[in-house]
Amino acid sequence: MLQIDMTAQVRTKFGKGASRTMRRAGQTPAVIYGQKNDPLTLTCNTKDLTKGLLSIHRRNAIINLVVDEGGKSSTRHVITKEIQTDPVNDSLVHADFFEISLDDNMVFSVPLKYVGKAKGVDMGGDMLISLNKVTLRGKALDIPDFIEVNVASLGLGAEIACKDLAVPGNVALVGDVDRVCVGVSGAVEA
Repeated sequence: MLQIDMTAQVRTKFGKGASRTMRRAGQTPAVIYGQKNDPLTLTCNTKDLTKGLLSIHRRNAIINLVVDEGGKSSTRHVITKEIQTDPVNDSLVHADFFEISLDDNMVFSVPLKYVGKAKGVDMGGDMLISLNKVTLRGKALDIPDFIEVNVASLGLGAEIACKDLAVPGNVALVGDVDRVCVGVSGAVEA
């Protein structure tokens, strides 16, 4: 899984006025919450936060967030939960991060990347994609960024189910493993 590093500082001023002042100064209010620790309010550099979030847009990623707590730094492993933007100028307004443990199993949605051209398509069939992503359970660092599915060997009437995917050994599929991901329909005779 993709990892990026970011920094933040603990926020001591709260409320609408303080948040507006922060945003004018190039800072974005944020919060970290999770199951094991109390919520922690933060402030992040807007430019760095925007750059980091754009680099992981629509991808499963762990953010190694270095939090400065009054001179004492600690690293927290988080994922983005919600990003609030201004509807007019599309600037960051607030960020919510969820703290995770790298040792616990979690559930992630992983995209499927189809490669190759199916033999059945050359024979007049149509390739029908049923799934664009699958759900996997495992430790966060063991989850792949995507699963590559080679469709070159699919002939007419052939299909690939979830159980046929090349999933790493230390993660497991969640849901119906017999569900069809992609198939090639037979050619229609006139």
